[in-house]
This record gives sequence, structure tokens and C-alpha cells, in this order.
Amino acid sequence: MVMAAPRKCNAETGEGEPCRQAPLQDREYCFWHDPEHAGEATEARRLGGLRRRREKTVAAAYDLDGLATVGQIRRLLEIAVTDTLGLENSIARSRVLAYLAQVALKVIEAADLQERVAALETAMGPRLAVGRRR
Repeated sequence: MVMAAPRKCNAETGEGEPCRQAPLQDREYCFWHDPEHAGEATEARRLGGLRRRREKTVAAAYDLDGLATVGQIRRLLEIAVTDTLGLENSIARSRVLAYLAQVALKVIEAADLQERVAALETAMGPRLAVGRRR
């Protein structure tokens, strides 16, 4: 069974490389390079830039650097709890706070396990290296 190669956009990128996007149906160009969609593509790029700037502003305002570490996740939970506590007292608010408490406990548990594994790996380091060679 012979598989056809996927179609590629006929345009080049700003760096002179071939565009790797799939072309629109029954067209030679992708959305970003199709002359009929130039206005829409320009607006999409503008909105994407605004979103990225807004994301950086919000992250800076909340002192949030991402969600890659336990500390960063804890920071997000602190923000969520603080914002939720500022809401009017209600059953929904109580449920959100209970859920955030559950999530916080899971984060604490994960952080504890991470620390314990790191301590074990440090203590067993030389022995683990010998065991792997066999």
C-alpha cells in the first residue's frame, strides 16, 4: 500500500525555509500564507501577541513563573485560595476552598515523596551505579 506524502504549503518562511504547514483544502497555501486570508492571519498574529503580553503581565503581577515545580504549583494554589477567600461567603465558595485544600494536600504529599526519593538516591547513589553495571 503506497501512502501519499502529506501536502505542504508552497510558501517560504521569513527565514527562506519551506513552510511546513498543511495547505488549506483545495489551496496551495496554508492559512498563514494564503492571500485570501491575509487580513485574518494578520489579526490572529496581533491577538496572539496581545495574549502573550497579557500572560507575561499577569504572571508578573501574581509572581507566577510557571507550573514546573512544586513551589510554583504551591504559589498558584496560594493565589487561588486568596482570590476565593475574597469572594462572598457561599456554598460554592466553601466547595472551592475544600477542593483547593485537597489539591494542596496532594501537592504536599508529592513534595514529600520527591524529597524522600532524592534522599534515597543520594544515599544509595554509589550502590545504584554498581547495580546498574551488572
